[in-house]
Amino acid sequence: MIHGQCLCGGVQFDIDRVHGPFELCHCNRCRKTSGTAFMAAVGVLSKKFHWICGKELVKSYEAPLLKIPPAYRVTFCSNCGSPVPDPHSTASWFEIPAGLLDGEFSMQPDKHIYVDCKSDWFKISDSLPQLSEIQLIKHRNNLK
Repeated sequence: MIHGQCLCGGVQFDIDRVHGPFELCHCNRCRKTSGTAFMAAVGVLSKKFHWICGKELVKSYEAPLLKIPPAYRVTFCSNCGSPVPDPHSTASWFEIPAGLLDGEFSMQPDKHIYVDCKSDWFKISDSLPQLSEIQLIKHRNNLK
């Protein structure tokens, strides 16, 4: 079991295990949401995710649609502002910010995505695959 929580501890959850993917997203919206060069997010199966407390503290913001659905939705703790999982998600899996997880897990990031939107001031210095928006769309279509 891996425990996760926001900065103030008001929103808490457990996951049985991470599922993947473990992506480092460089899109403009993830950079703004995280306040840094990229958002590190790990995939979790909904049936492996368990709320402990704080669902009532979760607020959301849905950004305007840029190109095609779905819209960019961000959820955060109303006390401390930390990005947190969406308590109303009905998907079979979703991504959560990896920095919320307190416990150890063996999965490592598997790719950088939206590198065509990357900040000029950040240099990717690892050997992970780097996918542009078009490459990511093709990659995801191949998985279907």
